[in-house]
Amino acid sequence: GPPGTGKTAIAKAMKTILPEMSQNEKIEISKIQSIAGKLEGNLVGERPFRNPHHTTTVTAMTGGGINPKPGEMTMAHGGVLYMDEFTEFSRGVMEAMRQPLEDKKIVISRKGGTYSFPADFILLASMNPCKCGYYPDRNKCSCTERDVNKYLEKISGPILDRIDLCVHMNNVDFFDLTRESSEESSEEIRKRVNKAVEIQRKRYENEKIRFNSQLEGENIKKYCNLGKKEQELIGQIYENMDLSVRAYEKILKTARTIADLKNHEEIKYEDIAEAVSYKAMSVRRGL
Repeated sequence: GPPGTGKTAIAKAMKTILPEMSQNEKIEISKIQSIAGKLEGNLVGERPFRNPHHTTTVTAMTGGGINPKPGEMTMAHGGVLYMDEFTEFSRGVMEAMRQPLEDKKIVISRKGGTYSFPADFILLASMNPCKCGYYPDRNKCSCTERDVNKYLEKISGPILDRIDLCVHMNNVDFFDLTRESSEESSEEIRKRVNKAVEIQRKRYENEKIRFNSQLEGENIKKYCNLGKKEQELIGQIYENMDLSVRAYEKILKTARTIADLKNHEEIKYEDIAEAVSYKAMSVRRGL
């Protein structure tokens, strides 16, 4: 979205709605903080929120050094990695993220051996729609279509493919800014998130996973089972949007999570439609 629409404010509020940490998560995150020399006190009390600058190097993101230490992606383990001005990060940093986003870990090879750091984080990335920030508002934006495409192409297809939700943010008008709001508080949203997490905990108690996002292969079919109407819809979407298999599976897993948040036992038509709306923009090569 354009500058000033609240992208950073929303990103920073993300950690207030994340599910409560289990004791095992507190221990795991504390170990990482300790290795990095950042642990204050005993166990951590809240999930990490990392916000590296767009000039950050590949080594700072992935970790490394003579005595390898965790980088930003590992420091964000169990929490949020927020990358503002996403298109301004180097191509090297972008490509270095591909494997961690898939495998949830970073492997670093040195003469003394191979080191593996955990990197299971929520990636939040924000960017403007073009270099000046105001496309498609032609009263403010003078970028050509070629300029816009060149700007968006800084993010490769494989990276876009690994992003589950893409939302365009519009400018906030005066009426929305001043009107009385009855929207949910972070505390209320977090309660719904915790309920959805508990649903998933019970669903996967006999599996080696905890969340819908970790579903793979046959388990996607097993736990994202669809009715006839829903199957027809996802089939049309797959063909019309020319999806990759990864994008198709991400839509199913997102729909499963939306259903859990709405307390739907089965994935409904509306859950798939909502999940697709979050993926459509990335298929059109924008965020």
